[in-house]
Amino acid sequence: MASKLVLLLVFVLDLILLDSLLLLSRGGLLYDKDIATGLGAGSFLFLLISQIVIMAASRCLCCGRAMRPSGARVWAIVLFITCWVFFLIAEICLLAGSVRNAYHTKYRRYMGGRNLSCETLRKGVFGAGAAFVVLTGIISELYYVSYSRANDGQASYNKDTGIRMGNL
Repeated sequence: MASKLVLLLVFVLDLILLDSLLLLSRGGLLYDKDIATGLGAGSFLFLLISQIVIMAASRCLCCGRAMRPSGARVWAIVLFITCWVFFLIAEICLLAGSVRNAYHTKYRRYMGGRNLSCETLRKGVFGAGAAFVVLTGIISELYYVSYSRANDGQASYNKDTGIRMGNL
């Protein structure tokens, strides 16, 4: 059975993360402070912590005991790979958006304090990061539930094979 505490913790971390990303997307393109860089970096760290919690609870799929053969094991493996792909894409988007924003806001004062144009700063980087954060949160929780189902119960290796050597 999946730990409800782990699922709740990851859900709360993803909610905090998504709230900060929604704040970024509502901010528009006018930056009077360098808040977007901090929110992007904070979102990067919250997503990293969320992924670490899920991987530590499931022992990263490869370090624990063997899962019993079932459909849940197949889903756990597929969701594990998908979770890591979405996680890497989300982290790259958040990091790229934060670095790009830090670069442009740092040198904004040298440009005469003008507002940056849409051509200078792509606003969709944080939006793409937010989309992949949502997908990562959903897939990682589904992975953890599938992993827990595949680990429930004992492996069927101790069943009788049908050949009794003691009766001969």
